[in-house]
Amino acid sequence: MTIAALPQRGAFRLAIDLSAIRTGLEALLEREREQLALWLVVGLASGIAAWLSLPDARSWAAFMLLAAGASLVGWTVIQGRLGSAVGGFALAALFGAGLIWWRSVDVAAPRIKRPVIIAFQARVEAAEPQVARDSIRLTLSPNAADLPPRIRVTVPEKDAPAGLGTGALIQIRARLTPPMAMTLPGDYDFARDAWFKGVGGTGRSLGPVQVLQPAATSGLDAWRARLNDHIRKSAPGPEGGIAAALATGDQGSLPEEDAEAMRRSGLAHLLSVSGLHIAAAVGAAFLLTLRVLALSQRLALRVNLVLVAAGVGAAAGIAYTLLTGAQVPTVCSCVAAVLVLIGLALGREALSMRLVAVGGLAVLLFRPEALGGASFQFSFAAVTTLVALYGAGWFRRWFERREEGFVLRSLRAVGSLLVTGLAIELALMPFALYHFHRAGLYGVAANLLAIPLTTFVIMPLEAGALLLDVVGLGGWLWTAAGWAIGVLLWIAHLVAGASGAVTLLPTMPQWAFALLVLGLAWLWFWASRVRLLGIVPLAVGSLAALSAPRADLLVTGDGRHLAIVAEDGTPFLLRERAGDFMRDTFAESAGFDGELPAVDAAPGSQCSADACVAQIDRAGRTWTVLATRSVQTLDWVELIRACALADIVVSERRLPRGCTPRWLKLDRATLARTGGISIRLASEPVIDSVADRVGQHPWAQNTAIPQANPLATPQVRFRPDR
Repeated sequence: MTIAALPQRGAFRLAIDLSAIRTGLEALLEREREQLALWLVVGLASGIAAWLSLPDARSWAAFMLLAAGASLVGWTVIQGRLGSAVGGFALAALFGAGLIWWRSVDVAAPRIKRPVIIAFQARVEAAEPQVARDSIRLTLSPNAADLPPRIRVTVPEKDAPAGLGTGALIQIRARLTPPMAMTLPGDYDFARDAWFKGVGGTGRSLGPVQVLQPAATSGLDAWRARLNDHIRKSAPGPEGGIAAALATGDQGSLPEEDAEAMRRSGLAHLLSVSGLHIAAAVGAAFLLTLRVLALSQRLALRVNLVLVAAGVGAAAGIAYTLLTGAQVPTVCSCVAAVLVLIGLALGREALSMRLVAVGGLAVLLFRPEALGGASFQFSFAAVTTLVALYGAGWFRRWFERREEGFVLRSLRAVGSLLVTGLAIELALMPFALYHFHRAGLYGVAANLLAIPLTTFVIMPLEAGALLLDVVGLGGWLWTAAGWAIGVLLWIAHLVAGASGAVTLLPTMPQWAFALLVLGLAWLWFWASRVRLLGIVPLAVGSLAALSAPRADLLVTGDGRHLAIVAEDGTPFLLRERAGDFMRDTFAESAGFDGELPAVDAAPGSQCSADACVAQIDRAGRTWTVLATRSVQTLDWVELIRACALADIVVSERRLPRGCTPRWLKLDRATLARTGGISIRLASEPVIDSVADRVGQHPWAQNTAIPQANPLATPQVRFRPDR
């Protein structure tokens, strides 16, 4: 063979190898053909997620062009089942990105540009009592041309008169601000949530509210408010708060210490009406109707009782969804429950992955922004994990019901609950760590006790008490329900107070979270052994999340609050009197569980009432940080001298030009463009900002009133001057 023939032989072998790979993929997709439709929903979600993650219109358009090209290549070049899979997935991603982009424009509404104090008249769209905080949160439609069409105002309970509720016309004086932006990079984006809800401003009332026209006494909202009041009176204390949350979805009555215990123990999902509660309501209505009607021999022989019971169950699920405010996870669960009932009525398999996909698709088509919220992600992940687990062959072999003795049957039931709880807890852990930077280590054990207690004891007792209250005989059931809820709270506090109950991580990279979600989806949506390949992205994503470096300096967007993070993860706060919200924000971003000390107590720091100077030793270098913490006038000469000796200067005020630190100045002017800042002082310092995270999404801009014409906010990036 000549030397010239070697390249031809190499190309020939490459063609053979590619052909073999294609043949193998075609065979795989043929075996998995029933699962391919599920990946269209994943493609849709990928397009939505890409739009939410990418920074600006140019990158959104580039992604859509890339998806369109991939779809075209799949359908025309690759062809076959592989080409159809690639083309369909890319087309779904293209549609998802376009859908969320269109939705963001469709919901656009003016927003307050700067804080204002104003008196105005408004119609109350919604009134949410925050009993634990002694306040009421109002969603208002102002009758004022210089205000957005929808705002939210918190009213202290002492300033809320009778007749204040949904539909009321009120006169109110309030301090209003633009919707709060992301506090620190990676935190919850309140501004995005407000944008898609059409809320253009938030604030707090100043003085008593005057009711010009009282709230309507009829309608679903009024009925929900009366039901809330009735439940809190029937079961006073924290027990009533949980009872109200289970019945109407209102969590405002639960004291903060109990709510925190529920979160730390991994039981907070019991307070958010979603799959568990919808399943209990629908299942109870279905089984009760079926059993009662079956008592009549004539009905049992002449009527399709399963069809009738399915109709009653569907009606109960829809009514419960409307009663609890029709939140996204509730709607998703209700859609899935109705599809299950339709399958039962038609004699088809009740639980399937396609059913979950249809439920998720229904939500994403109408509310694509729900994908970015923790509620949708938690609900969808829990239900999908449950269906995937129950469909696994090994799970059926071990835990499927069969004719056997009481002991073995009980052991299988307990084992099924334990494995199910463990699987759901592990599946939800990436989402909990990404959104809240924390996950409960003992949540499986707590849920193993709390879920049956809530489903089979608390909710039936509460439903029975409400029914008997019609004739005034529900008191004894309320007492029993209170005892059961007390047991639930005892479990929550016991688990929350245990040593090592909660694991906290600093903000994980977005790409690590994407790998974790990809790994879970791979395990969920394939049926053959190829699903085990999902372990690879799960392992890589987990290692990346666990090894994510902790920030050394955290600064809020207004410059008022700062935390210097020690090497052991302890955040030292600039302002000792910072509120609970700010303390929780810094603790979660740093992955710290405990009390946050003041900067005054940090090693190497010197503080006065007006400013602090702190030393940070990292990567073989000592960084000097100067931060102001009062609005008092500072001596100009001393300030200039202090700035020159500092590497980083942080202030909520606008600093003079003569203030030139050795590396970085973060004053009011700079932070107004960047938002919150996270700095890691490695050998090559890394700066992450809220402006970089949010990019040029519509909610990143201040929209003028009444004309909405946002201007791009410049992204400020820093390079150290070493």
